[in-house]
Amino acid sequence: MDSWWQEVANTLQAEFSDLPDAGAATRILLRLSVAALLGGVLGFEREQQGKSAGLRTHMLVALGAAMFVLIPQQAGVSPGDLTRVLQGLVAGVGFLGAGTIMKGHGEEEVTGLTTAAGIWLTAAIGVAAGMGRESTAVLSTLLALVILTVIPKCAGLFEHRRN
Repeated sequence: MDSWWQEVANTLQAEFSDLPDAGAATRILLRLSVAALLGGVLGFEREQQGKSAGLRTHMLVALGAAMFVLIPQQAGVSPGDLTRVLQGLVAGVGFLGAGTIMKGHGEEEVTGLTTAAGIWLTAAIGVAAGMGRESTAVLSTLLALVILTVIPKCAGLFEHRRN
């Protein structure tokens, strides 16, 4: 009976060996948390604007993108293999973003382009966080917030002056 429990313990230890120490666990937790948090910041802005893809969608996209680069890194894949993972990720997120674009009856009745671009950018921010480039991820998120909040106000001022 003791050998059976020992075998179970060894199997569990082997299955959870992808985090060999507290430092590795902390690194993974930090990268995933940063990705989800930054995705949430962009998603919150989109939700405040009444867009269909909001807080949870953006958080999941960023978290998923971070996972797609973290797992290959842990597995020790080559840089060439990681670029193929990124190619698939970009294509998949593009497909997801396309689902937010709606075309009306007229040529100028297209909505959701900014949300689609935001989802695409959110995935890139998740990749940056997942690869340990948290500063780049934070700076990209701040720049995206400027684009989403300040630029429309500036455009509104120019439109008001033109009328």
